[in-house]
Amino acid sequence: MRRPFLDLLAAPLARQGLHYGWVVAALAFLTMLSSAAAIGLPGAFLLPLSREFGWDIDRISSALAVRFMLFGLMGPFAAILIERYGLRRIICLALSLAACGLGLAVFMTQSWHLVLLWGVVLGAGAGLTALVLTAIVVNRWFDRHRGLVLGVLTASSATGLLAFLPLATWLIEVAGWRLALLPVVVCCLAVAGLVGLLMCDRPEDMGLRPYGADPQTPPEPVLVGRPGFGTPIAVLFQAARRPVFWVLFGTFFVCGLSTSGLIQTHFITLCGDYGLSPVPAASVLALMGVFDLVGTVLSGWLSDRYDNRKLLFWYYGLRGLSLFWLPHSGFSLVGLSVFAMFYGLDWIATVPPTVRLTTAAFGKIQAGMVFGWIFAGHQIGGAIAAYGAGLSRTVWLTYDPALYAAGLVCLIAALAVFLIRRPAPGPVPETRIA
Repeated sequence: MRRPFLDLLAAPLARQGLHYGWVVAALAFLTMLSSAAAIGLPGAFLLPLSREFGWDIDRISSALAVRFMLFGLMGPFAAILIERYGLRRIICLALSLAACGLGLAVFMTQSWHLVLLWGVVLGAGAGLTALVLTAIVVNRWFDRHRGLVLGVLTASSATGLLAFLPLATWLIEVAGWRLALLPVVVCCLAVAGLVGLLMCDRPEDMGLRPYGADPQTPPEPVLVGRPGFGTPIAVLFQAARRPVFWVLFGTFFVCGLSTSGLIQTHFITLCGDYGLSPVPAASVLALMGVFDLVGTVLSGWLSDRYDNRKLLFWYYGLRGLSLFWLPHSGFSLVGLSVFAMFYGLDWIATVPPTVRLTTAAFGKIQAGMVFGWIFAGHQIGGAIAAYGAGLSRTVWLTYDPALYAAGLVCLIAALAVFLIRRPAPGPVPETRIA
C-alpha cells in the first residue's frame, strides 16, 4: 500500500544518493537488536529467580526451552504473516509481545507464570520476526551487497547482548531483577514506534527497485494473492524431498544447540560455578558480542566471494574446538578471553552462508519460508541444549557433559556441510509450489 509520507521522506534521501532500502535495513537491525536482547536477557536471571522462588535451574530452563521452540517453530508461519499483513504490522506486534512478556514478569509468583510469559508470550513475539525477517528484507530490498547486509543484520543480535546484558546484570545486583527488565522493555516499545512510522513493505510500494537492481531487468515475481497458512507445510514437504534441506536443517540444529541454548542461556551460571560473579561473566558475553559483531559482518562479506560450504566448515570446526577448550580454560581472564575470541567470531557467522545456500538451492521466492523451517531446526537444538544443560547441572552438578557433547556435534556438522553440492554459477533458479 502506497504511503505518501514515506514518498516525501524517500525523495530527499534519493537526492543524497541513499536508497530507502538502507532505512528499511536500519529498522530491521533495530528490530533484531531488540528481539535478541529480549530473547537473550533471561539467561542472566537463572540464579536470581532460583534464589527468590526456590526453583531448580532445570525447571527454569524448561520455560526457556519452550521459548526456543516457539521462537523457531513460528518462523515459517511468520513468513506467511509477513506476506499477508506486511512487515510493519508484524514487527510492531512482535515487539509489543516481547515487551509484554518481559514486563509482566515482575508480577509472577508461580513457575507456570514463567512458562507462560518467558516461554509462550516471549517465544511467540520473538518468533514472529526471528532470522526470517532478515532473509525477507535482504531478498526484497537488495540485489547488491546481499551477503554484507545479511552479516550486518545478523550481527544485531550480538549488539543486543553487548548493549543490554552487562547493564542488566549490574541492575540485578544493585536494584533487583525486576528493574533490570525495564531497559529492554522500553527499547522494544520505542523501536515498535519507529517501525510503525517508517517501515515499508516492498520497494515497489514506493516506486523503487531493489538496491543495485539492473533497471533493464524485469521486477522479481511475487506470490500472487494472500498465501494460506497451509503454504509453509506445503513448502516443507517440497523442500524435504531434497537432501540439501536436511543437511542445512541438521547443521543449523547444531548451531542452535551450541550457541543460544547452551552458552547464551547458561554461561553466567556456568561462570558462577567457578567463582566468577555475574557482572564479569556478562562482560565476557559482551566481549563475545564484540567479536561476533566483527565475525558476522566479515562472514557476510566473505559469503559474497567464497564457497559458503568452506566457510561453514571453519565456523563449526572452530566453535567445536572452543567448546572443548572452555572447561579447561581455568575461567581466568586469559582463558576466557581466548574462548571469547574464537567462539565469538563465529557465534552467528553461520547465518549468512546458510541463508545464501538456502537461496541458491530453493530460489528467492521460497527462501524465506524454507529458511524459516531451517531456523526451526536451530531453535529445536537451542531448546534441547537449554533444558539438557540445566539438567546436566542439576543431576551431575556440572555443565561439562553438555559442553563436550556440543563440541563433538559441531565437528560433525563441520564435515557434514560438504554433503551439499557447490551451487552452480549464474542466476538463482526460482522454485514454486506445484
